[in-house]
Amino acid sequence: MINTRNFNKSNTATPILERTVKVSRVAKVIKGGRTLRFTATVVVGNGNGELGIGSGKSSNVPDAVKKAVSQAKKNMIVIPIKNGSIPYEIKSKFCGSIVLLKPAPEGTGIKAGATLRAIFEVLGIKNITTKVWRSTNPSNVVKAAYKGLNSLVDIKNELELRTATINNNINSIKEPVSNE
Repeated sequence: MINTRNFNKSNTATPILERTVKVSRVAKVIKGGRTLRFTATVVVGNGNGELGIGSGKSSNVPDAVKKAVSQAKKNMIVIPIKNGSIPYEIKSKFCGSIVLLKPAPEGTGIKAGATLRAIFEVLGIKNITTKVWRSTNPSNVVKAAYKGLNSLVDIKNELELRTATINNNINSIKEPVSNE
């Protein structure tokens, strides 16, 4: 489900930044009354292209945030960053939220709402423009952005891989034998 490509879990020299995106109080009605619990959605990153998201539930807020941070650290991925922005435009959807992420020139800053701003601050992106359509539920917006960022690839590396694959396939093709 979650792609953890190119993430080196042993590299703990860089400090982990964490931002709490949303804390909600939820209640479950049972025979004896209501049971109150809290859910937290958190994003973590190292400010250098690594990002993770997580959510946690508990009967008090600090424990919910701690669980969310623990889950987010397990779901870290590496995002290619080019000149302080993303390499190209991406549009992604999760549930009812649609997120458009566009690279921006140097000096533009982060043009995004609070939910997406938290992602880009922990990710280390300095210049980006965003737009959210339909549902603005913070949990779904974070997951849509995560899905889109996870689908980004470094164009130069991808081109080298494809070229190497094509060259290997061409070299492995044998010349047809004539029946003369």
